[in-house]
Amino acid sequence: MQVDTVVPVPRANRSQPAWQRFSQRVPLVLTYLVLVLIALAYVIPFLWLLSGALKSNHELFASPVVWIPKHWMFSNFVEAFRQFPFLLYLRNTLIIVGCNLVGVVLSNTLIAYGFARVNWPFRNAVFILVLATMMLPFQVTMIPLFVLFTNLGWIGTFLPLIVPSFFGNAFYIFLLRQFFIGIPKDLSDSAKVDGASEFRIYWQIILPLAKPVVTTVAIFSFIHDWGDFIGPLVFLSNNKLYTLSLGIQQIMSANDPRWTLLLAVGVSMTVPVLLLFFFMQRQFIQGISFTGIKD
Repeated sequence: MQVDTVVPVPRANRSQPAWQRFSQRVPLVLTYLVLVLIALAYVIPFLWLLSGALKSNHELFASPVVWIPKHWMFSNFVEAFRQFPFLLYLRNTLIIVGCNLVGVVLSNTLIAYGFARVNWPFRNAVFILVLATMMLPFQVTMIPLFVLFTNLGWIGTFLPLIVPSFFGNAFYIFLLRQFFIGIPKDLSDSAKVDGASEFRIYWQIILPLAKPVVTTVAIFSFIHDWGDFIGPLVFLSNNKLYTLSLGIQQIMSANDPRWTLLLAVGVSMTVPVLLLFFFMQRQFIQGISFTGIKD
């Protein structure tokens, strides 16, 4: 009869001197301290924004800074929505964001699948060329794009802000390709034996398995388009088509802007991004961590 032996789990050596145990914990304490400081660097601006949106004009410009207002001015949000066409700008922003999400997911996943799962001549060379476009900032291509869209008659419409999303983005293609490479090729080979086409393999096998990285790409696209300023500034000329970021900038450039109302609108713009990341953070982290897996 075989008897299973239980190996005792070693306990912490409490016989060590206190200074030695403390020295062993110093790296962990320093790590948490650095993380807390970095977190505060990101949290404090938002707390100041939220605090300013709930202050009166007197408290907003008071010295020293008043972090907690004496009277919570929730009426700033109501007044901001009355004077600022928030719903109109929100509708325009959601139209651009929604259309771009569809274009980004469809185009980039299909292009990345071609680079990762389909063998064709000069595939790696073309992929390097695609990655090289990441070094070109928007300011370099802004004038040629403006001339192109002017000749097409698209200036003053949403088309210059939507159509390019259906032609791929180098960064999104890179993330998706790295994830697709990590999916076992046996799945594709088995599907081909059953007579499945490349598009069917992409649509019914690869794409459902890539939900984490697709979610990550969608979050990146949402954040970029939600706060995009330079694109609407260049291509939109009608006030009724302005987005939230452009509309806020127009009000800030007024002679006497009401800063508390602007901060209230700023909070309304920031909260959706925070909620999106809060509810999708697991998929976002999985998508980022899995993009480096290779077979």
